[in-house]
Amino acid sequence: MTTAKSGSKRWMIVLGTVIMQMGLGTIYTWSLFNAQLVSKFGFELSSVSITFSITSFALAFATLFAGKLQDRFGLRKLTASAGIMLGLGLMLSSQANSLLMFYLLAGVVVGYADGTAYITSLSNLIKWFPKHKGLISGVSVGAYGTGSLIFKYINGSLIESAGVSNTFLYWGLAVMIMVVAGSLLVREAPVAAPALAQANSRGTDSSAATIPAAVKDYTVKEMLRTKEAYLLFVIFFTACMSGLYLIGIVKDIGVQLAGLDIATAANAVAMIAIFNTAGRLILGALSDRMSRLKLVSATLLVTALAMLTLSYATLSYGLFFACVATIAFCFGGNITVFPAIVSDFFGLKNHSKNYGIVYQGFGIGALSGSFIAASLGGFKPTFIVIGALCIVACLLAVSLKPPVQRQAREKGMSLKPSRHTA
Repeated sequence: MTTAKSGSKRWMIVLGTVIMQMGLGTIYTWSLFNAQLVSKFGFELSSVSITFSITSFALAFATLFAGKLQDRFGLRKLTASAGIMLGLGLMLSSQANSLLMFYLLAGVVVGYADGTAYITSLSNLIKWFPKHKGLISGVSVGAYGTGSLIFKYINGSLIESAGVSNTFLYWGLAVMIMVVAGSLLVREAPVAAPALAQANSRGTDSSAATIPAAVKDYTVKEMLRTKEAYLLFVIFFTACMSGLYLIGIVKDIGVQLAGLDIATAANAVAMIAIFNTAGRLILGALSDRMSRLKLVSATLLVTALAMLTLSYATLSYGLFFACVATIAFCFGGNITVFPAIVSDFFGLKNHSKNYGIVYQGFGIGALSGSFIAASLGGFKPTFIVIGALCIVACLLAVSLKPPVQRQAREKGMSLKPSRHTA
């Protein structure tokens, strides 16, 4: 009976996290607002679109401090407060009439609140299901993507019926309710015992101890002393840049490179949302059954091939959408698998803090693709650079091992690798 009650509680936590993540994911509907704000206020389109870059950067920056805030205030209070802050940022944006106000409210405030709730609720859910980290990460991050897909239609309808400013008001209220309601269902995961077991001899070799594949619970300072932390950052940054750059300009690629009309090219936006979410669910579950880093290396290689195809091939309707779907699928999968990889490498106890460091690759990746494009002067050379970086990141992922395995090998111990890190 106790087991059944405990299982029921865990699934209520899943439900609460999914509701929160769906509300948080709605920020990815921002592209719907760009043209409307240009039309209403006369802003430059390029200036308005910077708002979402600020949102993405603030989201990633918030993850650096979310773990410490959770330690101080607790998960439920922190996520509920973030939901209120997120909702207010959007609702107050309904009264904004200058770019500076949109940058501050819809950019900094909304991004910071979103990142705080995102990283803490995701890390907490993974701790509740340590044997199914990939699958449960896929459920959580998949809900984030689903929220953006659903609200694409909700916000689009509201913009047409109520106007762009009033849409911010209704959107903010809906998101506030979703995140606060979800926060009431979550509970903090119990603190797990250190994962690393004591070395033990199997009696087959008196000169070498054999220890099970496990992971030490690293603090942030300890993690930053390992080379693996920086290599994971490089891999994650590359994976994020490839997907985020495509998301921002996919409609323009369809028109300029594939010769599609605007309406047809716009369908790629919905396709990205669908395949992004599918990648999160499918690759997240698959990562529990095989080496996560080998899975990531495969997605990076496929992404590189798709990027180079966009650069060199004559794009037909089918080839364009195939490349877009492939990159979105791989990007969604990598975003999902990486939280589990960080826990495989550095433990679960300080996961939100450690993943917050690696997650800065998301914020920097969100900005880097645009800077590379501005420097090189076009889509095709940018795709070539990103494709080359994906190949480098693929090679890094194939060769990377958890620091516990490396340290054990250096000390002459035999470490049995898990199927996730082998």
